[in-house]
Formats: sequence, structure tokens, C-alpha cells
Amino acid sequence: MPNRIWRLTATLALCASAATATACGSGPGTTARADGTLSFTVAVVEPDLTTVPVLAAVDAVRRQGHDVDVVELAAPELAIEGLAQGEYAISAEATGPALSAIEQGAPIKIIADVVGNQWALYGRPGVASCDDLDERPFGIFSSGAVATAMAKDWVRSHCTADNRPRYLTLGGSDVRAQALAAGEIDATPLELSDAVALEASEEPAASRLTKIADFARTLPDLHPQTVYANAGFLGEHRDVAQAFVTALVREHARINARPRHLARLARTYLPGEDEADVVRAAERYRKAGLFDAAALTPRNMQGTIDFFARAGVIGRGVTARDAADLSFIEAVS
Repeated sequence: MPNRIWRLTATLALCASAATATACGSGPGTTARADGTLSFTVAVVEPDLTTVPVLAAVDAVRRQGHDVDVVELAAPELAIEGLAQGEYAISAEATGPALSAIEQGAPIKIIADVVGNQWALYGRPGVASCDDLDERPFGIFSSGAVATAMAKDWVRSHCTADNRPRYLTLGGSDVRAQALAAGEIDATPLELSDAVALEASEEPAASRLTKIADFARTLPDLHPQTVYANAGFLGEHRDVAQAFVTALVREHARINARPRHLARLARTYLPGEDEADVVRAAERYRKAGLFDAAALTPRNMQGTIDFFARAGVIGRGVTARDAADLSFIEAVS
């Protein structure tokens, strides 16, 4: 991790330098071919159900003749590093690392939404308030994760006096869901798909778990997962970037209009997943209206930035104009 941070910092410093700004355009990962089409790379991070529409949009761009390679990465920081260097044209994952890089001068712009705020805080039976968690084990992914930021924000505003849970770093949402069902922790934030899987779990305690806080309701302006792109790519190949965003917006519209469309896409792009779990989760995502790539506005983008500033992920000087280019979703008719 330290080496990765050093490389990213060095890359951002290079791209922020006026003398070398031209080196951070669309970059070495994008090539214009003789027939006018492009060859470029899209990076995704540990693909799941929320990534499926992004992969479908990539295929729509491929059908226009472009050669689009998809790489799967283990962490959003790797995607950000590749975007800053121009190795990747587009990526879609956690918003926080993108905002942090933008604050440091990275040539990156947020251009669309991946999924709305799908997070909620779940607890063992008997946990009804923050004070019930005083000195109790509370599962988190990492100190810098957006779910951790939401959870700690809730603790600050809902626990009285010096009551605080004992934070334990356990891993991803799926791992923490199992730990909660097994009684190893008392509370943890979960993604919608993992909450749905937990409801169907055979663990005896799973059916008695309670939703303590619904972050989708309490933080409606927060957009934790967004699509972002290399700014040079956006400037030099706007038509291709527009084609991708248009395809994503329309794919989301199909998901919302057709009850089983997302599950059908998942069979194509996530063939190894349990189909029953996918069908249940897909229907919950659709009913919640979480898929709307065009949902970003200057107001909720600034609200997202303000949340990450309050959480200490970025400073307070970043604006929606700095971080996002919403003209692509605005252009979709």
C-alpha cells in the first residue's frame, strides 16, 4: 500500500505540473485507429451487480466499432492511478478516492452515477440505538472506506456522551455480513446485495438482524459510487465518451422499466454468481430506484463533496465544478 500511495502521489504531482501537462492527456492507453475508431481501456474494480450495466455500456460502444479492453482491479486506487497516467480512459467505483485525486490535481472528471446510496447499518437482535453499541464490536472495511465514513458520521450524531463502538477491520461487505450473522460483531454497514443475501442465509441469527439506520434515506444526496474518466480522453474523444454515457443511461432506464432485465444482464457478465441471489438482489435494486446514471446534479455532487470533506477524506476547497463534468448526462435525450 505505501508504494501504491507514493506512485499515485508522484503521478498527480507530474500531471499538476504545467510543464508536463501535455503528458497527461488521453495517454498511452488510448490509440486512434486508421478507420477513425479508438482502442482504449476501461477499468472496473471487483465487478458485482452494480458493475453489470457499465459492462453492458462497454459492449454498446464496442458495437460501434471501437476496441475496448476491460481490466479488473483489486482496489479503486489502482484505477485512479491508471486514469491519472492515461493508461485507462474510464473507470467506475468509489467516489472518495476520485475526489481525493482530483483535489491533488489529477486530470480526472466524474461524469455519471454508478448506483445510488445503497448502504444501511445492520445490527444483532437487541440493538436499537447507537448507545447499545458502546464498546461493542463494530465491523468496518477500512478506515478510508465510504461505508466507514457513513457509519462514523452516524455514530458521531447518534451516540451520547463518550459512548463509542469498538471498530474492527474485517473486509468487504459480504465478509462482514457473515460475521454479523455468526454473532462475531454487533453491527456493520452493508451493501444492498449483501443484506439481501443475509436475509436468505441459513444462519439462525440472520432472520433476527435489524436495520438500525438507512443511509439511503438519511444521506440522499450522497453518491458513493460514480463513473469517472481521464480528462484528456474526454476532451480529445468527446463523441466516444458521450456514446458510453448515453449507453449507460439507457441501460439503467431498461433496468428500471423491465423487472428481470438486470438479472438477465448478470447471467452474461457475472456467470458465476448464484442465480437465485442475483434475482432477489436485482429486484430490490430496481424497486429502490438505485440505478440512474443521470442522477448527478450540481447540488447533489456538491453534497457528496461536502460529505467527504466532513469525513476528512478531502479538504473543503473542492467544488462540483472542479470534480465533475455533467454535460455528458445532460446531453442524453
